[in-house]
Amino acid sequence: MRKNRWRFCVLILSGFILVHSACAQNPPFTGQAYINEEKLVEKSTVLLNNAQQLIPLKELSELNIASIHFSYQYAAGFDSLLNKYSKIQSFNGMDYVGIKTPAELDFDTKLYNTLIVQLTDADLANPQIINYINENRSLKNVIVAYFGDGSSMNKLEKVTAPIIFAQRSSPVSAYYSAQAIFGGLPITQNLSRTLSQKYLANTGFFTVKTRLQYTVPEEAGINEKNLKIIDSIANEAISKQATPGCVVLVAKDGKVIFNKAYGYHTYDKTIPDKITDIFDLASVTKVSATTIETMRLTEEGTLNLDSTIGTYMPMARKTNKNDIKIRELMTHQAGLIPDIQTYEKLKPTDISTDSSAAYPTKVSEHFYLRKNYFKEVMLQDILNSPLKTRGQYVYSDLSMVLMKEIDEAVTSIPLNVYVQENFYDPLGMQNAGFLAYKHFPQSQIVPTEDDQVFRHSLLDGYVHDPTAALLGDVSGNAGLFADANDLAILYQMLLNKGTYGGDQYFKPHTVDLFTAKQSDVSRRGLGFDRWDPIADRHYPSKEASPETYGHTGYTGIGVWVDPKYNLVYIFLSNRVNPKVTDQLSSLQIRPRIQDAVYDAIQKGL
Repeated sequence: MRKNRWRFCVLILSGFILVHSACAQNPPFTGQAYINEEKLVEKSTVLLNNAQQLIPLKELSELNIASIHFSYQYAAGFDSLLNKYSKIQSFNGMDYVGIKTPAELDFDTKLYNTLIVQLTDADLANPQIINYINENRSLKNVIVAYFGDGSSMNKLEKVTAPIIFAQRSSPVSAYYSAQAIFGGLPITQNLSRTLSQKYLANTGFFTVKTRLQYTVPEEAGINEKNLKIIDSIANEAISKQATPGCVVLVAKDGKVIFNKAYGYHTYDKTIPDKITDIFDLASVTKVSATTIETMRLTEEGTLNLDSTIGTYMPMARKTNKNDIKIRELMTHQAGLIPDIQTYEKLKPTDISTDSSAAYPTKVSEHFYLRKNYFKEVMLQDILNSPLKTRGQYVYSDLSMVLMKEIDEAVTSIPLNVYVQENFYDPLGMQNAGFLAYKHFPQSQIVPTEDDQVFRHSLLDGYVHDPTAALLGDVSGNAGLFADANDLAILYQMLLNKGTYGGDQYFKPHTVDLFTAKQSDVSRRGLGFDRWDPIADRHYPSKEASPETYGHTGYTGIGVWVDPKYNLVYIFLSNRVNPKVTDQLSSLQIRPRIQDAVYDAIQKGL
């Protein structure tokens, strides 16, 4: 009889959760109404038991996080916001007979060292939940997100884990608490009244904002209606076959106020683009991987911008590349030719359809390159290529191919491993990295070209750039994949002058040095592209300020930071699918969307 009653209750409750979880993804609050609700939520949200300063969470690369819910109706919305900051595994603490036992929950979450437990007053009626929290507190990080009126606070008397106590019941409250756990929003209030012998009036802990916030445009002083033009520009790009789809993200004042996907992975319209889709970043790799590693090594003093290639690469010492300075490479003034021949030089004996010790480098499906091909052929071609324009600005992919070799010589760590361990993982960039085909499902990776000349296959998770492909998809000039949120995190860190999530990745001077104009003969910084002072070029857009820095990518990518407006703008697309087209540039899709953002900023509310 008891089991049947439990089953009935849980079925009713499950239906309630399902309906309201759907609502949580599209809350009934927009614009000023959202902000008004958020202000009420802020005034009624309190942090308790945080003497050890676990909240906001830090050292994300060390955390495996599980989020457990029972009867909380906005659990889906809560978890969706948690996943903006780190990969979260969600667990339902109930099954068809009721609340799971502590032993069952322990088994479910045994591989996670950080637990976020969502509780309501109804949940706290079950003492097993408190036992589960207290038993895990000695072994793991535990955070309680309590949504209720405070009447059950006495049941949390023996809990030592941090408690975020939210008194309002709304989707916005769920979003607020989730973001507060990671420092996307601050906690600013003490308890307004005594709730138990332990939780007294005027007690609590305050936190500060350390990461991106996810909110509505109005919170950054922008009317959402003034951003609608982005939809029409993006749809124009798709309808005129400039690209099958795209993703646009805008962060203003440390707040993501626009993030939307358009179109499909390919023109056959089978897989819609999603904001979590991963794109081939092409030359944005230069600044998002190679340059940031070079920044770190320069700051540490292990790499000197005024030292020469020969200092770090003995193979270059008897070539005309020996005395080229690192600074010249980073500003594209080394005199290097734009690129070398790649697949055109391959011989039948250089490639195989199967991997082996003799053919270890995977280029694409059933395409393997012989051992030492880069060292014996490509690197020799680079080192022995002519220098015709030294001192002038000539954009060259070879500069960053060489910088990868130099950085790896300094660190003895592969570029992809170094940036993953030192930047992407600690920052909480979940979908960023090289060798996407190894690490992510194809359904999440947006394909680039249907390459019928070199690799004879659709490039889906394999780098588009042929030079990078022959380096095994890890190169200094291309090879990085990421989604828009990953890039927003990385470039917000740079906009913050090197800090994010309470950690310092660079000193402000380092960011200023590399992103500033470096030359009298070009607009370039060190690695970074910049605003063009020649007005007729309107680069990267008409309204961008002279402080703007970033980079574009051949596959249809644009990433720009404008410190004057405290702005990060990201545009991701696969304009090379199924074949290369210049429509994206001729229609000026990227700069027009960027200018639409500036226009909305200027119009205000």
